[in-house]
Amino acid sequence: MEITTDMIKELRAATSAGMLDCRKALTESGGDYQKAVDYLREKGMATAAKRADRQASQGIVELYSHGNGRVGFMVEVNCETDFVGRSDTFRQFAHELSLQIAASAPKFVHEKDIPESVLKHELDIGMARAREEGKPEAMLEKIASGRLEKFKDEAVLLRQPYIRDETVTIEKLLHQNIASIGENIVIRRFQRWELGESQED
Repeated sequence: MEITTDMIKELRAATSAGMLDCRKALTESGGDYQKAVDYLREKGMATAAKRADRQASQGIVELYSHGNGRVGFMVEVNCETDFVGRSDTFRQFAHELSLQIAASAPKFVHEKDIPESVLKHELDIGMARAREEGKPEAMLEKIASGRLEKFKDEAVLLRQPYIRDETVTIEKLLHQNIASIGENIVIRRFQRWELGESQED
């Protein structure tokens, strides 16, 4: 795959790694953006990775109400200093996250937050559906695994495409903000409420 200048610039903006390092990471990963970020993180070249172990206990709890108060959202986003926590750039990022949650209704922040029971349930549904569709028995597991990945893309906030630019995931947007703000940023948790829903919903 051809590694373009735009691809290198995009990776550099998100990681603050050098141009040559970004080119090498993209080449090594066959042009896969996420694998290139992981490569840079493993080599200790990505800003986001360097800041990931820093304590992030400042920040904001962003509140957003939608549909004349019928749906409400709350997201906690942390940073390292109160100064950054009060900055317009950081607060705008937190607001964008609340809009994302409102529009895309994720269930988890990270993939690791998904309970094993949920993963198994989704895999079972994928297998049953593939079987119902008459797919070959040997292909059922592969098809179900593909559907499980699609479920994760929809259910995990960091894996979702950003509502303003579907070529960017929320994780990528997070890394871009870490690079531009210069502090570790953690999306701690979120909650979504809908008028009339019960606790069991």
